Amino acid sequence: MAPDSSDEVDDLVLAWRRERADLDLAPVEVFSRISRLARLLDLARRDAFTAHSIETFEFDVLAALRRAGQPYQLSPGQLLRETMVTSGTMTNRIDRLTERGFVERSPDPNDRRGVLVGLTSAGKEAVDGAFETLLSSERDLLGELSTTERRQLADLLKRLMQPLR
Repeated sequence: MAPDSSDEVDDLVLAWRRERADLDLAPVEVFSRISRLARLLDLARRDAFTAHSIETFEFDVLAALRRAGQPYQLSPGQLLRETMVTSGTMTNRIDRLTERGFVERSPDPNDRRGVLVGLTSAGKEAVDGAFETLLSSERDLLGELSTTERRQLADLLKRLMQPLR
């Protein structure tokens, strides 16, 4: 690393090293950067979604429906698994998205008691636009890395996450 490329994490590691030279600070160098990057990514996501008049939680539901493919429908149970929220939270989200005209409920033809949540054309337009804006922003954030470095970083992060699953 060039001398002028230090960051605030380098500064805090130096301070900790001065105060606690007995500790291995390698985790701080990695996880403090990941934590700071996560905050920046949250802001980028919020900006991308705000530009398309949706909230982060709305994007999560709309994106799950969009990824499902034609006819862009999932049961509430499938949405729960996709978004990892409680059923009460999901009901509120579906209600809000229905009020906004982004999703609609319909009877499940395979389960007389079941319901399917489907993406409307307005919901599809909102999620597609927000996703395109988000990808552009994230591409910009990765701009300093080569294609090979991006792949290496993705692989390393995937490996790092394996024990946590």
